[in-house]
Amino acid sequence: MFYKVAEGIETGIHMEKKQIAIQARNLSKVYKLYDKPSDRMKEALGLTRKKKHQEHYALKNIDLTIQQGECVGIIGTNGSGKSTILKIITGVLNQTKGDLTVNGRISALLELGAGFNMEYNGIENIYLNGTMIGFSKAEIDQKLESILDFADIGEYVYQPVKTYSSGMFVRLAFAVAINIEPEILIVDEALSVGDVFFQAKCYHKFEEFKERGKTILFVSHDLSSISKYCDRVILLNRGSKLGEGTPKEMIDVYKRVLVGQYQLPEETENLLDDTQIQKKAIEASHDAKDNSEATTIEVLEYGQKQAMIRNFYVTDKSKIPTQAVVKGEEFTLTMDVEFLETVANPIFAFTIKDAKGTEIAGTNTMIEKAFLESVEKGSIKEVQFTQKMQLQGGDYLLSLGVTGYEKEEFVVYHRLYDALSLTVISDKNTVGYFDMNTHIKVRDRKLEEKGMKR
Repeated sequence: MFYKVAEGIETGIHMEKKQIAIQARNLSKVYKLYDKPSDRMKEALGLTRKKKHQEHYALKNIDLTIQQGECVGIIGTNGSGKSTILKIITGVLNQTKGDLTVNGRISALLELGAGFNMEYNGIENIYLNGTMIGFSKAEIDQKLESILDFADIGEYVYQPVKTYSSGMFVRLAFAVAINIEPEILIVDEALSVGDVFFQAKCYHKFEEFKERGKTILFVSHDLSSISKYCDRVILLNRGSKLGEGTPKEMIDVYKRVLVGQYQLPEETENLLDDTQIQKKAIEASHDAKDNSEATTIEVLEYGQKQAMIRNFYVTDKSKIPTQAVVKGEEFTLTMDVEFLETVANPIFAFTIKDAKGTEIAGTNTMIEKAFLESVEKGSIKEVQFTQKMQLQGGDYLLSLGVTGYEKEEFVVYHRLYDALSLTVISDKNTVGYFDMNTHIKVRDRKLEEKGMKR
């Protein structure tokens, strides 16, 4: 298996390659499944020559290399093996076969309850976790105040953790994990339990960890967070590694897996690497070349093809095709869709993503209640989305789609990822993705008018 040096790890002849933090070779975890308990007993005691179990691969021949200082995300559907590989890396589980190397002290925040004694109070669990990781009581004493400040659960820290709400529990668990100065931080989905303020504090801590060269292994279904914080993403499916690459590339492939529009490899040798991703990019919009210079010809497409997006382009407020829109002005996204089959209630959609692949804005005809009709075979529909540009100045990517529901099952007829590039021109960028068009007033007022005293 060929491994690329992740971007930023080797930046010049005077820079040395960073050391490997985590490396796995042919890592597998196999569970024996029995139809009934007596079969397990017979096989264990050697009372039968016939195999009484079926083998289930939670992980199958996984190879991965994570360099020190990387923030690597792991994504995949439920049952893909994400939590299993984290438990093996942290020592909670043993692999069935394969080699694993970990260099550095690990702090892990897995599912709620891992490593905590429900009968102990918060303070006792802090010392329990610190001791398990290898800290002395004196070292934990020094870190206790920072842990309690970060958790911010008040007097509840003296109550048994079994009485905690899920939010309080994750606050304490993350505070312990983040404040013991680990070299490798591993986080599963647990952060989704915390409130928005606590999540913001946790992600700010992530940024601090990255700046200090710490290694982070992050599993989440929150694709926006994966895109924002991860340098690289590994995609798992049914226990196999489907691919690895940039967040944008892997998220696009993952979305295809979710709707059953990706040909799953039978063996890990067929992994999707960066080169294969590029080969899968196809020329999908030749019909648009005469209509707009804004239309690109290499996009990632998929779908069942009962409907096909044949043409797409952006026009400015003067109805002129363009690749650049001035912030605050109106623009229109147009796509022509040909129906190769009769489709009941198709949904037309578009999304806008930043360069990292984070979806920032978008809508569809079902949300807007703009088109709720069936379309006959052979029809061509021109769909126009007109709106005012509120995004900050910068470069963005537009994706288009035609979807629908058949017998309550979501179906993708045709999707084009990153079909158009769009530049927003702005002479004033505010904080965040959007400009809220704030109007500010500043005026003098006497304190007496508000009944206040100096």
